[in-house]
Amino acid sequence: MKVWVKAAVSVGLLALLFYLLPLNQVREAVSRMPGRVWLGVLGLFALGHMLGVQKWRLLLQASRGRISYFDALRCYGAGLFANLCLPSIVGGDVLRAMMAGRLTGRMEAAFLSSIMDRVIDVATLAILITAGALTARTALHGWSGEVLTAAFVIGIGLGLLAIPFVLRRPLAAWPKRLRRPVGRALVALRHLAQRPASAAMALTISITIQSLFVLLNVWIGGQIGITLALPLWFMAWPLAKVAGLMPISLGGLAVRDATFGALLVPLGVPMARGVVAALVWQTVMIAGGLLGGVSWWLLSRRRAGGASFRDLLAPAREHG
Repeated sequence: MKVWVKAAVSVGLLALLFYLLPLNQVREAVSRMPGRVWLGVLGLFALGHMLGVQKWRLLLQASRGRISYFDALRCYGAGLFANLCLPSIVGGDVLRAMMAGRLTGRMEAAFLSSIMDRVIDVATLAILITAGALTARTALHGWSGEVLTAAFVIGIGLGLLAIPFVLRRPLAAWPKRLRRPVGRALVALRHLAQRPASAAMALTISITIQSLFVLLNVWIGGQIGITLALPLWFMAWPLAKVAGLMPISLGGLAVRDATFGALLVPLGVPMARGVVAALVWQTVMIAGGLLGGVSWWLLSRRRAGGASFRDLLAPAREHG
């Protein structure tokens, strides 16, 4: 039922966007996007996730779960595919952890490494937003820069006040629906604190990957006529991605796109161009998920000696 609600939110918001946006501006922005650039973005997107495989494998090894790079690639590809294309079956992180747990014999370590991976990615987005906001002030003129400075100072202050509240609040004091994710996140943070070298390396890789993705969006935006200072991209794109993490839509579809378009409007970019740029990135992510599914299938057949695709989904079906 939750999946259908999320699908309704994504479809409804997309329909609303295309109803409100000027279609001539949408068509004009889409026509500017060359196919060769899209393929180049897809190739570099895949390269970024190859680094992501190494980051997750590093965290898995820090949890004493040993796995080869190709087995890690197989599990990661399965998770990427499930996250984008099989939302009604199982979440990508769960499927990835289930497969890795079976391979390593350490199911708890596999799930913990996936949680740590997400925690580090969220921390990376916060770092990019902070860096972008600090440097974007000089790219804005007049009152816009002052408003951004004030909003940034307030946001940082609230964030610093929230950290001790979250860390010290008893788990029983949280609403029941939040206890499990909060508890898992706290365990992951404690685990990372005990392994500072692995945490620092994983964070460095994550910053590299997310920075690459921002630059790929700059490339897409430049093709369809969006001209912004680079610091503004490093502020707006991670903010839109954070909005897409809210569990109200299918993988952030439409929520992330609408947020990105709205963030660019005060910067002088038409809403239609911002939304189209975000949707182009969405097509890259879908294609990347399909590539992950292909890698999962090929590597699994090689390992299992020709198992069918239905057999490969067995871990997800067993988990329910």
